[in-house]
Amino acid sequence: MTDKTFVFFILLFITATASLSCSESAEHISKRVFPVAAQQIIDMDARVAQGMSPRTFENELVKDAGIRAWTSGFFPGTAWYVYEYTRDEKLLEIARRRTLELSSLPEYNVGHDIGFMIGCSFGNGWRITRDSCFLPAIKAGAENLAARFNPQVGCTLSWGEFRESKFTVIIDNMMNLELLTTAAKLFGADSLKDIAVCHANTTMKNHFRNDYTTWHVVAYDPQSGDVDFKCTRQGYSDDSAWARGQAWALYGYTMTYRETGQTAFLTRAENIAEMLLKRLPKDGVPYWDFDDPGIPDTYRDASAGAIMASAFAELSGLTADSKLARRCHRMALHQVRTLASEKYFATEGNGNFLLRHSVGNLPDGGEVDVPLSYADYYFLEALIRLGR
Repeated sequence: MTDKTFVFFILLFITATASLSCSESAEHISKRVFPVAAQQIIDMDARVAQGMSPRTFENELVKDAGIRAWTSGFFPGTAWYVYEYTRDEKLLEIARRRTLELSSLPEYNVGHDIGFMIGCSFGNGWRITRDSCFLPAIKAGAENLAARFNPQVGCTLSWGEFRESKFTVIIDNMMNLELLTTAAKLFGADSLKDIAVCHANTTMKNHFRNDYTTWHVVAYDPQSGDVDFKCTRQGYSDDSAWARGQAWALYGYTMTYRETGQTAFLTRAENIAEMLLKRLPKDGVPYWDFDDPGIPDTYRDASAGAIMASAFAELSGLTADSKLARRCHRMALHQVRTLASEKYFATEGNGNFLLRHSVGNLPDGGEVDVPLSYADYYFLEALIRLGR
């Protein structure tokens, strides 16, 4: 074989591989991703000590966190998704055991993130198995979160004592409302749903710019309920569109519409989706902040891409706008294809995480261009939703 012939076949192989990745179905992606995920979960479980949770892999070192870290629910939640797809009893045992390790969480004031902690673990455990052992934590976790509600403000508290404000609300908190609506349905507690609806309405009023991008933080006066200031703590600047914040917004309003049926929330999700569909880069995985002037020579955020993919997949089945539904479904599939490509998806190593190239908090220099537990969680959730 001549050198020219060899080069020809190499180029032919690369072209064929690229063509396959651009047309790969969600079913095919799942068939190659979930077996890898199963083994990574098993290896992760063997490595991570009881009462700890995997968080990231940085500078060739695995970093774990205690169960009170906001990320603690993602590892058991990821195991639940892998079990849901594979029905492997080993994964069921891991998911159940790692979930029940978090049973004490509602006893502590762990903050608004209890929705992530309990919802991703106990919520999925209940949804998949209908085992009543998961219900007490869901009930207690929702009550814990509801105790953070201020009726004068109309929101649940995210942070206190931030930049001289005593009541700050972050867009991430939209994600925690599902714990309230789930508990409301399970236990007949309409007041929990009322809190979720009020929080979503207040956030819709104050958190968004005219172009449907969102600030990260809105600070309120806890006595009057007036807005003190708005900023973007983990983005490029106060007025920039931090990618993960936009992902939380899309997911949060899609979920809140599903849970409540209130059309205002669907309309908001549709408007956010339209904004993102116009601004996302060609491969569908956002830069860490849409307004970073360093684009394209800056970091991507696979975690934001995974959250968006899951939200786009769900929104495609909820919107009555057939054109938007098709565009959302195409984007969700496009994003998971990119995330499942060699650039982002790790078949081994990577600290037993699945995805590379996420950004936690770039302004503080924390968890930059690394795997993150929540990126894996929402990536698998997106595949599950596309499979449905």
